[in-house]
Amino acid sequence: VQLVESGGGLVQPGSSLTLSCTASGLSLANSFVGWFRQVPGKNPEGVLCVGTKDEVTYFEDSVKDRFTISRDNAKHTVDLQMDRLQPEDTADYYCAADRSVCYKYFTLYDHQGQGTQVTVSS
Repeated sequence: VQLVESGGGLVQPGSSLTLSCTASGLSLANSFVGWFRQVPGKNPEGVLCVGTKDEVTYFEDSVKDRFTISRDNAKHTVDLQMDRLQPEDTADYYCAADRSVCYKYFTLYDHQGQGTQVTVSS
């Protein structure tokens, strides 16, 4: 099983960006999928997660009115839509998938991706 994140880049404050998580060897449609972010020197922190019934759990209060997660079953992806990005959103973003539950902690997931970098700077 391999998870791959894409869509990262350098954007200006206030911009939007969509990250995608794709999987090989695993159906994301039947998985709990979380997004995490990590800055240098810190452990990955949970951002949000979508369950198999499309229920969303937010782990980070600062993104609740700016980030959304959704499944695109036609493309076999789980996307993270990030709006009104701020410099403090700068991090490496990772997705993770689990068969059972949305965990708050990255390492508890069955599978983890390698990350994509997001830099928010003017």
